[in-house]
Amino acid sequence: MQTETERLQSLNTLGVVSYLLHLVVAVAAFIPGAQMGVTLLLVALVIDLVKRSDAAGTWHASHFTWRLRTLFIAGGLYLITLPLWLLFLLPGMVAWWLISIWFLYRIAKGFLRMNAGQAMEE
Repeated sequence: MQTETERLQSLNTLGVVSYLLHLVVAVAAFIPGAQMGVTLLLVALVIDLVKRSDAAGTWHASHFTWRLRTLFIAGGLYLITLPLWLLFLLPGMVAWWLISIWFLYRIAKGFLRMNAGQAMEE
């Protein structure tokens, strides 16, 4: 049986891994030809979905919610703006850059707050 300290440390490690996967995807979105996004996002999604219940009752729970919400909103925005890529290259590129900047901001904010031991605001 894990102590509460060990549980929080384990959740912190999972959080770091998940935030880093998200961060790699967000940064790669700005590098042509470095699109490794779908696979890494799926790995992060599985980690967050499977381990979310382990964080119940801790401040880490808000970070699982934050990452999942960020992923689903960004994914939805990418899908909604996909036709811009197919019809008009430049507007699609601009839309995806803006979404990626927002995504990067959310990941950086969450990562910094987690490392400071702070919950995310809902």
